[in-house]
This record gives sequence, C-alpha cells and structure tokens, in this order.
Amino acid sequence: MDNRAEVREFLVTRRAKITAADAGLPDVGQRRVPGLRRTEVASLAGVSVEYYARLERGAIAGVSASVLDALARALRLDDAERTHLFDLAHAADGTSALRRPRRRTTTRTWTPRPSLQWVLDSITTGPALVRNGRMDLLAVNPLGRAMHSTMYDRVAAGTGDGPPNFARYTFLDEDSRRFYPHWETAADTVVAILRTEAGRDPHDRVMHDLVGELSTRSQDFRRRWSSHDVRLHGAGSKLFHHPAVGELDLAYESMDLVSEPGLSLTVYAAEPASPTAQALALLASWAATELEPARPA
Repeated sequence: MDNRAEVREFLVTRRAKITAADAGLPDVGQRRVPGLRRTEVASLAGVSVEYYARLERGAIAGVSASVLDALARALRLDDAERTHLFDLAHAADGTSALRRPRRRTTTRTWTPRPSLQWVLDSITTGPALVRNGRMDLLAVNPLGRAMHSTMYDRVAAGTGDGPPNFARYTFLDEDSRRFYPHWETAADTVVAILRTEAGRDPHDRVMHDLVGELSTRSQDFRRRWSSHDVRLHGAGSKLFHHPAVGELDLAYESMDLVSEPGLSLTVYAAEPASPTAQALALLASWAATELEPARPA
C-alpha cells in the first residue's frame, strides 16, 4: 500500500471530523471543506503551517514521537487512531519491519498447536475462536464452530477460498445481514480492524489482495475503507442471529496470543441465567447432533 497516500488521507479525514468549536477555536470565515483548517491544526500542534502541510502530504518519515503526540492531541485522536498514526510513521521510516514480531507461518499452512486446541476445547460454555488481522477464522472450539456454521458451510461447499474470513462473509455474502442484526455496525468494525492491521503491517501482500478484492466487489466496503477509521478490538458486546437457536446477545473479550504473533483469541460469554445462556446450551446440543467434527483448514 502507498504509505504517503495512507498518511495523507488519514490526516485529512481526521481533520475533517473536528469542528472549530470542538477544538475551542473561534469559527471565523467561510470554510471550503468540513473541519479544521491546516493553519488551525498547525497552531494546535505547535508546528509551522509549512511543516504540517508537508506532513499532510504524507512526508512523515523521521518525525519525532513528540511531534506525533502533538498531532494526536491536536486532532483529538483516540487510542486506536494514535496507535495507527505511529504505525504509519514507523512504516514510512522502515522501522515497522523491525518492530513487528516475525510471523512463522502463513494462513494456508497454519494449524493450531495441540495445546492451543486443548485450551479452546476446554472453554465449554461460550464460543471461542482464533483469528488473524486479516479476519481469517483459524481455530475454534465446538461452540465457535457451531456459531459460525454458515461460514464453514460456504467453505466446505467450495464457495470460499482458504479458511473462513469475516470480511468476505460480511461484504460478499448476503447471509451476513441475517447473522448480524446490527449489520452496519458489524461492517464498520470489520473494516476498522482491517485498516488498523494494514497500518501495522503495510507490506502484507495477502492483506493488499484482500482489500483489492473487497474494494472491487463491494461498494459498502469501498465507502467504509475510504473513511480511514480504525479501532482496537478488545472487549464489548455483539448481537448475533443463529438460524438454529435465534438471537445471541454475547459479551466478548479479545487478547493477543503472545506465542503466535499476529493472532488473537476471542472468547464470548452470555450473562448467567439469561435467554442467551439458554440459547448457547441449546446450540451445544444442536452442534453435537447436527455438525460433523471439523477443524479450520
């Protein structure tokens, strides 16, 4: 991906989100575009207008951490956006390759270690899964397999390439609009995770190909990708609709796998004694009788 273009578009879209009132500045004169002027961002960050204009053209290589911090404050970046800005700067000066943990395997050859699969299978009351930053679903426990049975069925039927992928499913499979009752929010989240990963590892050719495929085939994806929104996917709640058991209102926690750089573990749980907890128990029974034992490719 073109790092200079990524930097330029990220800074421009962040600037457009902030009004003069947000920044505590007087709103003087006609504004040709939404958001702050370059002069206002430069003033807030304590740099010259010429220097900020150069940064916004994508010339961010070698910029000091103090300047990046000042930019983050001026643009009112949240934690995910600030991290993304630093990732873009490190990619521009070549240090991202040194900072990035070496990934020992590719998606197509990776299989979970037996001990990791044992850990997943020991989680019996909620779905658990392992994915990478490209949103490939790489390993699951039985409830995770049951919850995402449609995605696995698509791959088994030969309509998918490689492991199940949340981004392809969300934007290229109409079934996702049934599975995610809040589809717009789910779609925003998927793209923000992909954008965050692309900034962290801009030389990932498989990611580049995935973004190209989705941009070509989905207008919904293209529009979201152009917004340059990013997020840290740590904890929260999601609503799903499973064809066998109905609505699942689940809390989740995600964490990086230190032993497998680039992969994360997500565990879902239902509020005790809730309708969703009952639905998960029913899903476990359904999985035991309806699903063939399977592991991700």
